[in-house]
Amino acid sequence: MKTGFDNEKYLRMQSEHIKERIGKFGNKLYLEFGGKLFDDYHASRVLPGFEPDSKLRMLMQLSDQAEIVIVISAADIDKNKVRGDLGITYDMDVLRLIREFTSRNLYVGSVCITQYSGQDAADNFKKRLEKRGIKVYTHYVIPGYPSNVSAIVSDEGYGKNEYIETTRPLVVITAPGPGSGKMATCLSQLYHEYKRGICAGYAKYETFPIWNIPLKHPVNLAYEAATADLNDINMIDPFHLDAYGVTTVNYNRDVEIFPVLQVMFEKIIGECPYKSPTDMGVNMAGNCIVDDQVCQEASKQEIIRRYYKSMSNLLSGTAKEDEVFKIELLLQQAHSNLTDRKVVPASLSREEETGAPAAAMELPDGRIVCGKTTDLLGASSALILNALKSLAGGIDEQKHLISPDALRPIQGLKTQYLGSKNPRLHIDETLIALSISASEDPDAKKALEQIPNLRGCQVHTSVMLSDVDILSFRKLGVELTCEPKFEHSRY
Repeated sequence: MKTGFDNEKYLRMQSEHIKERIGKFGNKLYLEFGGKLFDDYHASRVLPGFEPDSKLRMLMQLSDQAEIVIVISAADIDKNKVRGDLGITYDMDVLRLIREFTSRNLYVGSVCITQYSGQDAADNFKKRLEKRGIKVYTHYVIPGYPSNVSAIVSDEGYGKNEYIETTRPLVVITAPGPGSGKMATCLSQLYHEYKRGICAGYAKYETFPIWNIPLKHPVNLAYEAATADLNDINMIDPFHLDAYGVTTVNYNRDVEIFPVLQVMFEKIIGECPYKSPTDMGVNMAGNCIVDDQVCQEASKQEIIRRYYKSMSNLLSGTAKEDEVFKIELLLQQAHSNLTDRKVVPASLSREEETGAPAAAMELPDGRIVCGKTTDLLGASSALILNALKSLAGGIDEQKHLISPDALRPIQGLKTQYLGSKNPRLHIDETLIALSISASEDPDAKKALEQIPNLRGCQVHTSVMLSDVDILSFRKLGVELTCEPKFEHSRY
């Protein structure tokens, strides 16, 4: 894939800019981290060259000055809310984040449970964290939030929240996902700091939308597609335009809340340090795009992927029609078509030829490989084997990397003893069988060694897949889309 983003420049610029912002507030800054602090695969897809852990690496450059507070909503704990990209609950993700941060010598000071109103699940999670030696603080539901500023900025509002003890100049507030209460936590801390006579500031670090590229740039449109379920809308920041005469891009929630924030700042510290939502941000990503055309094309592909995901979710009952309609509109604004995703027509064509579900993959060099449904393998499993053969090179296309005689006993095990109605092998089962063949067959070994090269490949299947195969593609790092239809009409 071509590079459109200078990651090293980004790391340098971003860390320096944050240091400058810390200095503006008397050496104490609460920095709200929007989006993912690491595993930011959306950013790496739309800004080719951006590393998924870039923000984490940048933070590691400030490790001697920074401490991390992880925020989680009591309501999300109570509902067992799941992080869609990883398939784990938010409370489990908090534990994962703590592990990841500490393994990189980043100091996690505490966890803050927000929007607390006596939920038993939140109490149990707090006890669980405290048994591990992790400090836990509680912030409460504030009636009238965010409009009733007088009540919020008072001893009965932020004043009721527990004060989070911090020791370093940069306090990073992060969370497993949106709606966790990061901004409220930052403002609550400012209230308590100023009550104690300590000067402190607030800033926001959101990668998207990128404030200094056009409103309808595909990178910003891709962000709208990614947040279609939240109904986020990119817009021109009217406060920045009015204050400076400069057009910048922000998103609706920050623009809508800014007048309230201004009043809160005035009540907390006596004046608002910012003239616009854009002023609050510290994101330097827009300055590090080195090939705009590459980023535009990558973003258009992301919008297509988001469209297919929303259509599949609509069919399975986890999305609403409005979400699909919004992404359809974004596709039109980006001047993009579904057939721009090369694997889409390839998989549909193979399905038409064979009369059964099919799959197609675009390899790193642009070649398209297909897989069809057979008596032994599902289309996705066949596709993986064909792709590995192509990547290895020099293997006869007609050769069976796994003997059919070896596959049939596995089918028998699945259907006769494990209760499966589908005798065909899933991806994980196929790869296990391939690894067994690799012990005796040099070609199978050669193919197996190509698995890392599947990362970043594009795949489209002509039907929706089982959770097992979806998870396998995710583990392989493959970018998957599915035609929004079930394999069996009874569904």
